[in-house]
Amino acid sequence: MTTTPTRTPPTARQGPPPDPARLRAAVEEYAHAFRATALAMDEPGADPRTLNPVVHDAYFPVLLGLPPAYNPDPLIVDGRPCHLHSCVERVVVYERLAWGDAALMVAAPGPSLSGVLTEELGDDDQKERYYTTLAARPTWTFFALTEPHAGSDATALTTALTESGTEPGTEPGTGSGASGSYRLSGVKKYIGNAVRADLGVVFARIRPGPVGVVAVLVEPTRPGFTATALPTTGMRAIGLSEVRLDDVPVSRSDILGMHLSATRRGIVGAMRTFNRARPVVAAMALGIAQAAWDYAAVHRRALRADESHAREVLRRRLAGTRRLVLAAAEQADRDPGDGTVASAAKYRAAELALETAEYALGLFGPGARLEHPLLDKLHRDARAFEFMEGTGTMQRLNLALGHRKGRILDD
Repeated sequence: MTTTPTRTPPTARQGPPPDPARLRAAVEEYAHAFRATALAMDEPGADPRTLNPVVHDAYFPVLLGLPPAYNPDPLIVDGRPCHLHSCVERVVVYERLAWGDAALMVAAPGPSLSGVLTEELGDDDQKERYYTTLAARPTWTFFALTEPHAGSDATALTTALTESGTEPGTEPGTGSGASGSYRLSGVKKYIGNAVRADLGVVFARIRPGPVGVVAVLVEPTRPGFTATALPTTGMRAIGLSEVRLDDVPVSRSDILGMHLSATRRGIVGAMRTFNRARPVVAAMALGIAQAAWDYAAVHRRALRADESHAREVLRRRLAGTRRLVLAAAEQADRDPGDGTVASAAKYRAAELALETAEYALGLFGPGARLEHPLLDKLHRDARAFEFMEGTGTMQRLNLALGHRKGRILDD
C-alpha cells in the first residue's frame, strides 16, 4: 500500500489514551498473522519483505509510529486514531506483536530507533525528509551505534566524520573546507535491518571527548556504504549486519542536532533514545515469555505438583513484570532523561523471557526442541534480549546510579 503524506499540521488525539485491553485487542489479528509465519521467518535467508503478507502488502501502518501528518491510515481504537507516539501505547502493542513473532516485529518496516532519535534531535527539515520517505512506501531503517571493539559504548566510538579539507577532530563548519561536505568512515556491527534498509542513522565521532559524537542520517545507496548479513542463532529475521563505511559522502544537512548545543546532541540524544526504547524492548521480551507460557499451558495440561507451582509462580511474575514495564513506559513519556525504571524493566523482562522459555522446554522432555520447534525458536530468540539496548550488567549499573540519586526506593 502506498500512502501520500498530508501537509496539514499534526493534531492531537482527543480524549484519554486507549484502554490497554482494547489496544491489545486491536492488534490481535496482526499478532496471529505474525505467528503464522514465525517458523518460516526463522529459516536462514528468509526475507520479511516477501514472506509475510502483513509486511509486504499492508505496510502494517500500526507499526509506523509516524506523526498524524504523515499517516492517514493509523490504527483506530475506540473510534479514535492511535499513532503509537507514546511509549505506553507502544509497549502494549509491541508485547502482543512479539507474542506472535518478536523477530518479525523488529524486522518490520518503520522508524524504530532511528525514528525516536530523529524525533529527539532532528530539525524541521530533517524530520520532513525522514517522515516523508517512510510515508511514501514500506521503508526499513537502521540504527548504527555498535562497533566491533567498543560495543554500544558511545564514548569509545572510532567511526569518524571528517569535514572535507580539514583535519580529523575539527568542529564541523569551522574548517577551511566549510562547504558542508564531509566523509564518514568506520565499521559498525550487529546492526539490525541494515542489509535491507533504505534509510538510517550512524553515530560517528567528530572530535575527542564526550560531546564529540554526532548522529548522521544516511541512505545505504551512497557510495562507500556496504552492509553484509551475519549468521545468527536466534532473531534471524532482523538480518543483523556488519556495516562498512568507506568515505561515505555526508552533507551538513545530514547531521542531526546541529541546531542544538553540543551537549544535547550525540551521546545525550542516544541516552534519551535508549531510555524510551528500553521499555519497548522489555515489552517484546515479555511477549516472548507470555508466548512460551501460553504454549506450555495449551500443550501440557497435566502437571505434577512442582510443575504446577512453577507455572503459577511464572504467571504471577508475568503480571508483575507487565506492571513494571508499563510504569517504565509512563516514566519514559514523562521524562526520557531518567532511565532508571526503564533499566529495571528491561533487565527483569529479559531474564523472565529466558526463564519462561527454559521452563516450557523442560516440560516436554529431551526431544522438546525437535517436537516443538516454536518453543525452540522462542528460547533462541529470548537470548537476544540480554544484548538488545544494553546488557544486564549495564542495566544493574543504571539501577545503582538511580538508587544513589534517589530515583528508586530502597524497598
